[in-house]
Amino acid sequence: MDRFDTIIVGAGISGLAAARLLRGEGRRTVVLEARDRIGGRVHTDRTDGWVTDLGASWIHGITDSPVAAAATAFGMPMREFTVGGYQPDSRPIAYFGPDGARLSAEETRRHIADIRRIDADLVGIIARSEPRASYRDVTDQALAAQGWDAERTQRVREYFEHRSEEQYGARIDDLAAHGLDDDAIEGDEVVFPGGYDVLAQRLADGVDVRLEEVVREVHWNGDGVTAVTDASAWHARSAVVTVPVGVLASGDLTISPALPDPVAGALSRLRMNAFEKVFLRFPVRFWDADVYALRAQGPAAQWWHSWYDLTDLHGEPTLLTFAAGPAGVGIRDLSDREVGEAAAGPLRRLYPGGYVDPIHVRVTRWWADPFARGSYAYMRVGSTTADHDDLATPVGDVLHLAGEATWTDDPATVTAALCSGHRAAERVLGGAVPIESLWA
Repeated sequence: MDRFDTIIVGAGISGLAAARLLRGEGRRTVVLEARDRIGGRVHTDRTDGWVTDLGASWIHGITDSPVAAAATAFGMPMREFTVGGYQPDSRPIAYFGPDGARLSAEETRRHIADIRRIDADLVGIIARSEPRASYRDVTDQALAAQGWDAERTQRVREYFEHRSEEQYGARIDDLAAHGLDDDAIEGDEVVFPGGYDVLAQRLADGVDVRLEEVVREVHWNGDGVTAVTDASAWHARSAVVTVPVGVLASGDLTISPALPDPVAGALSRLRMNAFEKVFLRFPVRFWDADVYALRAQGPAAQWWHSWYDLTDLHGEPTLLTFAAGPAGVGIRDLSDREVGEAAAGPLRRLYPGGYVDPIHVRVTRWWADPFARGSYAYMRVGSTTADHDDLATPVGDVLHLAGEATWTDDPATVTAALCSGHRAAERVLGGAVPIESLWA
């Protein structure tokens, strides 16, 4: 039986951050990773010379971002791409009406002003909402107060439906009213033309990572923690478990004794989403070259409504869209080719004179990954924002949960993963350690 000061379960950004900090403080630490690679849901595909981030892509606001600071220190080139938070107008976006025609500049301006009006009203409505209110409930309340006609109301309603799906991979009816409380972007958003996985690689420098070690059981008591894999048992004075909510809830990993409240209660109220990326590569760029994204309105755009232009990043005409919420569930039995036909097909209506079929389609399948079971967690109806931090409540002073779902201020992001790993390390150490130590 191997003995360590701390066992880290999972070599994603959270686990690597915690391990790097603990190692820096002289703690003997081991990271047990189920996959044959590090990074978790930060995963860059480099097949055929292309650099494609299949998991996390963006830093959603670089102002005061520790991830941006780390990326800068690690020499990771960043490219501004400020539309990832489903903002209505942060950068040029081509909007298309229900008839397939592009909205004029004035029509676009009015639509965006309507969205901003509802966003402003939602602040108070959400604050006063009932515990079981959904994001649908509060947006409908805000819309009903405007006195707009049915068409105007529906265009804004569907925007918030799409935002819920694209931000959290959940139907607006299933997302808690407070589920988008963190939906604020401070500063530009950026992506990584060289791949987000460089962050994981640099954090892992000097860290003891054991790959293909699938942890099946975690036993904890006053004496410490034992992690049991298919091949061996690992013992330590403490452990940091960073597996996603989907794995914690699946029963594939047994924690014994069972997690107590408030951890168990928080876990029961959070859920893994349905959110997949669909990359479409084309022989030519037939869409508007002066916009960051394309957005379609109306019934024909229920599933496929937003496409993001990655041409400058990929060196080939490329659009990214998302199968999120109902669409994320609906594509599970489809092949990549069938998904590509469905995701690109609506563009034929928007660009009837120039559309051509994609020559390559890549679809992620995070829902089918047994070590993820989804892309990230969201707040179900009945959740509160406190559930994120409650999930990270130390258990018996020896067991700590970390990861994107355990960070209240900015969940579902790499920032949340990094910060939660830092917090877990400080709790294990029983004192403060600068987060800057990760990249100093």
